[in-house]
Amino acid sequence: MKLKRLVFTSFVLLSALQLQAQKKISGPLIHEYGETFTVPQPDLEVDTEAEYKVVFDIAQAPEDPAVLNPYFNTVARFLNMHAYAKVDKAQLKPVLVVHGSAAYGLLKNKFYKEKFGVENPNLDLLNKLHALDIPVILCGQTAGARNISVEKRWGKTQVALSAMTALIHYQNLDYALISF
Repeated sequence: MKLKRLVFTSFVLLSALQLQAQKKISGPLIHEYGETFTVPQPDLEVDTEAEYKVVFDIAQAPEDPAVLNPYFNTVARFLNMHAYAKVDKAQLKPVLVVHGSAAYGLLKNKFYKEKFGVENPNLDLLNKLHALDIPVILCGQTAGARNISVEKRWGKTQVALSAMTALIHYQNLDYALISF
């Protein structure tokens, strides 16, 4: 009798946990990237009237050059999760400042393939971010140190004197810094 009660109680508890489990969702702004989880009834509510100005300081690349840079993908997650939470796209203002090893993710496919022997897995996402008017800014110092000339760069790349200069610029415009 105790075994039946234990099995029944376990079943009820597992069912309740399953009902409360968060679901993984994609979109609504970028469907192939930036999957997020639903967060039903968060304690810290999302201010749907706020402007979300954020500068992402991206300096690292994955060890495997065939893999999408997860920090680029985080920008897609930022967009998708806030849009899903009913923040209007016009209120979402991310900027990517790219330097260090992450800068190679901004290479045109031909030059990425020459360097790493694989297609650049970042270009599709970068094009989707550009279609949403999201600036991608390359550190000019990194470009020089790593020989990432204008001919080698993804065509929509903007260049700053340095990542430091770009980060200061956007923080002076009240952008919040998210650094990896």
